[in-house]
Amino acid sequence: MGEINSNNLTPGMRQYMQIKEQHPDCLVLFRMGDFYETFYQDAKTAAKELDITLTSRGKGEKKAPLAGIPYHSIQPYIAKLIQKGYKVCMVEQMEDPKKAKGLVKRDVVRIITPGTVIDETILSTKTNNYIMSINKEKDEVAVAISDISTGEFSVFMSSEDKLENELNKYQPSEIILPLSLENSDFVKSLGNYFTNYFDDMFYFDEKAMKTVQEQFSSIPDLYPLLITSAGALISYLKQTQKNDLQHINKVSVINTEDFMLLDKITLQNLNIISNKKDDASTLLSIIDYTKTSMGSRMLRGWLLKPLLNFDKINQRLNAVEELRENLVLKEQLSTILGNMQDLERLITRVVFKTASPKDLIALRNTLDKIPNLNNILRVTSSGLLKEKLEEFSKLVTLIRDAIKEDPNTITREGNMIRKGYNAELDNLKKIKSDSRQWLLAFEEREKQKTGIKYLKVKFNKVFGYFLEVSKSNLDLVPDYYIRKQTQLNCERFITPELKEKENIILTADEKINELEYNLFMEVIEEVSGYTDSIKNVSSRIAVIDTIQSFASASIIHNYSRPNVSDSNKISIVNGRHPVVESLEENFISNNLEMNDDMNMMIITGPNMAGKSVYIKQNALIILLAQIGCFVPAEKCHIGIVDRIFSRVGASDDIASGHSTFMVEMSETANILSNATDRSFVVLDEIGRGTSTYDGVSLAWAIAEYIITKIKAKTLFATHYHHLNKMTDEFPSIKNYNIAVSEKEDEIIFLRKIVEGGTDKSYGIHVAKIAGLPDEVIDASKRIITQLEMEDEIGDMIHKNLKSNNISQKEKEEIMQKTLLDL
Repeated sequence: MGEINSNNLTPGMRQYMQIKEQHPDCLVLFRMGDFYETFYQDAKTAAKELDITLTSRGKGEKKAPLAGIPYHSIQPYIAKLIQKGYKVCMVEQMEDPKKAKGLVKRDVVRIITPGTVIDETILSTKTNNYIMSINKEKDEVAVAISDISTGEFSVFMSSEDKLENELNKYQPSEIILPLSLENSDFVKSLGNYFTNYFDDMFYFDEKAMKTVQEQFSSIPDLYPLLITSAGALISYLKQTQKNDLQHINKVSVINTEDFMLLDKITLQNLNIISNKKDDASTLLSIIDYTKTSMGSRMLRGWLLKPLLNFDKINQRLNAVEELRENLVLKEQLSTILGNMQDLERLITRVVFKTASPKDLIALRNTLDKIPNLNNILRVTSSGLLKEKLEEFSKLVTLIRDAIKEDPNTITREGNMIRKGYNAELDNLKKIKSDSRQWLLAFEEREKQKTGIKYLKVKFNKVFGYFLEVSKSNLDLVPDYYIRKQTQLNCERFITPELKEKENIILTADEKINELEYNLFMEVIEEVSGYTDSIKNVSSRIAVIDTIQSFASASIIHNYSRPNVSDSNKISIVNGRHPVVESLEENFISNNLEMNDDMNMMIITGPNMAGKSVYIKQNALIILLAQIGCFVPAEKCHIGIVDRIFSRVGASDDIASGHSTFMVEMSETANILSNATDRSFVVLDEIGRGTSTYDGVSLAWAIAEYIITKIKAKTLFATHYHHLNKMTDEFPSIKNYNIAVSEKEDEIIFLRKIVEGGTDKSYGIHVAKIAGLPDEVIDASKRIITQLEMEDEIGDMIHKNLKSNNISQKEKEEIMQKTLLDL
């Protein structure tokens, strides 16, 4: 852009260049009339990314690449740019071009980034869109996080080693950091997030504290480092949004110690939120029966932050039980919630003054249902349901009186305000209506007066109103008709009388549109005064919706209420895997009993028998219990678990050059470093990524470390039958296996876990079921017989050679004798 000579530019292009120079990292959308224009490199980028026509403006040295987008269809194009990782600078006309003296005033009204989106066509209704501000001091990390589309704003402290888990939980669309951290090892460790750097001055204590105090009327006692992140985030949002952010008026302090920490590996292994193969086969998809967008987002948040306080868990469970036991009440709630719109995001668009008339209708219709919702909830007794919601009769009346039932979606084009709301507007509309009748009468009168049968009064934006006469009737045109345009089959004329009326009509149209827009913005301003109250009600509705979702899931899937306490016991009777049981017709349930005297199960059995399903289902049952949901079990007692760890499945980290075994050991190391005696650990096939002897020794050592040092409740699924011998040394370990029925050369997986170990893997049987050729199966049987014999020989030789006090010659004689005995 630097090589462009501003002396060769028109005033409008110089105006554009000034804004572009102030925002070089943005793609500038420059409003000119009915289009948002892009110029120079931005135009080339827009044409390529949006698949729109690249043209040019001006000639010679003033020639500039140009690509334009109609203003009324801009949102889908902004969505594409944001999704492709661009920052978009919106430049609007700040005055009516018709009234402007000289160059139209233009200014930046908003910078849209991935973390500052509020438009409903871009956002997912089921997930929050977070922007995060991070600052650090030594190993301490201070995080401020906000979803400006809902007004949520929170802060929390973390450490560098735990930050990755928090990032994975919130999945921020954008992260802002102090400029001084750019290119640091810390930033490189964050991963692949859309990142912006912000001037360090906004992170300084004094500046940040002033910003926070101005934004929030009430500020909790915050750690100084948290103030810096919160202040910087507010400053960044205000600079980009050109808005006072009145809907962000409360800062919540998240104590990460209040919630179970779910690391990235556990979320992936247990398919809690997503599934690489099918997002419909997740825990979230199984229990999500929410009826509102607010509830859907809250459910996801609860699932990612299981509670550690059993009183709060039981508060949720009490509410779920009340709805589960009162089906009529639950169905009434489901029905009314199903007709409620997204209050959180509607009120945000009101605050940003981007709400459409249809948004106000949606807001009115939703608020109008609150009295009925209160009436339904008045019979409830549980704490999360019984508190009455604030009602908004005055606001509902305002919107009903002001906004038409089926309004125009474009605020500058009128047709929004209801008849009877404003006397001046009604009078202007009457003038316009009377003018239409006058035009019809004028057309008929001119036909009669001139004898012209084909004569029509028409309108276009170039000539305004005109009389159109066919070529065959031109000889009848009177002298006072003024020719305006000649067409192929007709000619167009105006008259002084028609032009005088045109002026009245067009003036009325302009006044109507301007007045309607002003009246609409007055309504928007009044509605924005209810922001706090609407946000509070929205949050309450989200909780009610999430509770009814849990109740619906418990009814549909036959879940039962878990008994949650602060004991160290886990007892699950006839537990089931919530996802797998929805995919299998005859799912086999299983029990789990663990306490201080027995806190590790070594589970053996063949592939496909159900070991992995069993260990995962117990982890998911614990998780469901601690978010306050009923669980897929006949009976269940859960002593609070502080973390769930999992090491399940094989996967390479190709990008980092890590093998399956390296990934397996890294994940296991994480468990051994962070698990406590209140943790629940599920391990599947530890050590299989290396040689058998290495694998067995590692698996044994890992199990021994857990049982002696950590004492976490552990389900250890393995093919290494040698681990069954651990029960001889450690009384708190028990052996279990997945029962198999054998008949001749066939096996049937019974899916039932029974006490006792097994030394059979049935690998060849599984291969046969999978369809390997008979020739391969038969060869495998011969080879395994030979290997088993060699193992037996080796064991006997090893037994005979235990003494270290014999010579090499004696050892050789023993080996020969052993082989002869066989």
